[in-house]
Amino acid sequence: MQKIVTAAQMREIDRRTIEDRGIPSLILMENAGARIYEYLAQHFSPLSSRRLIVIAGKGNNGGDGLVSARHLTVRTKPLELTVVVVGDPQKFNENAAANYRMLQAVDCNAITVCTRDDWKLVQPKLISSHIVIDALLGTGLRKPLTGLYEEIIEDINTHCNHCEKIAVDMPTGVPTDSGEPNGKALSASTTITFTTPKISQIFFPNSKQVGKLVVKPIGTAPSMLSADPQLNLALIEPGDFQHLLAARPPSSHKGNFGHVFVIGGTPETPGAALMTASAATASLRTGAGRVTVATSENTASSLIAHTPELMTLHLPTDKSGQLDSERFTSSCFNLATVLALGPGLGVSPGSVELTKRIMLETHQPLVIDADAINCLSKITDWQCDRQRPVILTPHPGEMARLTGNTTDEIQANRIEIARNYAAKHGTYLVLKGHRTLIATPEGLVMVNPTGTPAMATAGSGDILTGIIAGLLAQFPHEQTGIVIAAAVYLHGLSAELAASETTELAMLATDTLQFLPAAIQKSVSHFE
Repeated sequence: MQKIVTAAQMREIDRRTIEDRGIPSLILMENAGARIYEYLAQHFSPLSSRRLIVIAGKGNNGGDGLVSARHLTVRTKPLELTVVVVGDPQKFNENAAANYRMLQAVDCNAITVCTRDDWKLVQPKLISSHIVIDALLGTGLRKPLTGLYEEIIEDINTHCNHCEKIAVDMPTGVPTDSGEPNGKALSASTTITFTTPKISQIFFPNSKQVGKLVVKPIGTAPSMLSADPQLNLALIEPGDFQHLLAARPPSSHKGNFGHVFVIGGTPETPGAALMTASAATASLRTGAGRVTVATSENTASSLIAHTPELMTLHLPTDKSGQLDSERFTSSCFNLATVLALGPGLGVSPGSVELTKRIMLETHQPLVIDADAINCLSKITDWQCDRQRPVILTPHPGEMARLTGNTTDEIQANRIEIARNYAAKHGTYLVLKGHRTLIATPEGLVMVNPTGTPAMATAGSGDILTGIIAGLLAQFPHEQTGIVIAAAVYLHGLSAELAASETTELAMLATDTLQFLPAAIQKSVSHFE
């Protein structure tokens, strides 16, 4: 799991690497420049047929670019290499100045640009280049671009649509700590960042400016990231849950893989419970051993007709067909490994009371979605038994009802709201949306990189609930956060694969089930 950091956190990581671990800053810069060169050599070979321009600033980002230019000069002779330094080299920081001198030492002379007129003389070189390397500004940006820097970036964006635009660490103009734009910024084809991703490289819309994100090590020990409790934002990777996808023992039977109870599906909305149950039972998809749908008698018959693998449990209803919480006994769920509550449950007074009683009287891991979240928002005195995991899976509107915030406020501060809510209530929180977040009771927030706009369709959340419940039933002794992360990642990846076949416009939520095997295989093959 890769940590996602702010600019200040990255500076502290570099400081500790230099001062505590004894790795000189000049070595880190050398490694960064070498990683850029290696990426170019790997992806744009032969470089001898390419025209490249390196545009370097006066700070550490510029120093990285100057190192890459030196490697290009001495290791591979491009068809044409132009190096532009923006600013007076006499005012470069210590490491950038050292690398400027080393570049001159290998007979590579840079063009100095200090004014707009200087830049106009360079423009023909820019326009004719195949590859532009942006090493103007990195994570140190604190205000919008102005003046010469703004003009340079505007020219690159305007005149280099035919070019590969490689940003060093961060596209110039993109703020490090926010997904929100802050004036003009480079629209990169690829961003090569170092050590670990930065916030704006992950979150929309600034993530669009990044293009393809490539993370390269430059010498910082992995333990410095993994052992730091202050680094509590992380990107989910297939390696985090690889062990969950291992082959099953030959002696396996259905009793080994848990029993999911799905509670919901009133006569008016049986489809939501059906999709949840389908997600949890589909063979070779989520892989739960058994699934029982606890619902009204009328709904149960339609579910069995559609999916005969399901078992059903009839919940008591009143004369109007609504759930009758007064006749409910929690002992009917004793055989369950995991409970999934909410899809199609309704928000009648009986549903609200049933939600409260299940929260208080059951002991199994509990996944709460859809109507059950809306019921929960009407209960003021609920609390979690921290001995068992409770997972809430709201979309932003449901999260607004849970917290009393507006949807816009939720969207503007997703990470901290999710983190604070999970910590306060002792729950796991899956806040759905672009870059779905998984917040743990301990304060860690995991970010899911998979998904597609095609998931904005009825039933997607119900499918996710079933996948989470199905995996939790199989791995009750694993870290709950990792199991949830696996479910969210695979759900998003299967939707990507489904959308590539059906198109984003035509994809149905249930299409993702057909592509879960392919998503699992793709995640496994990532490490084969």
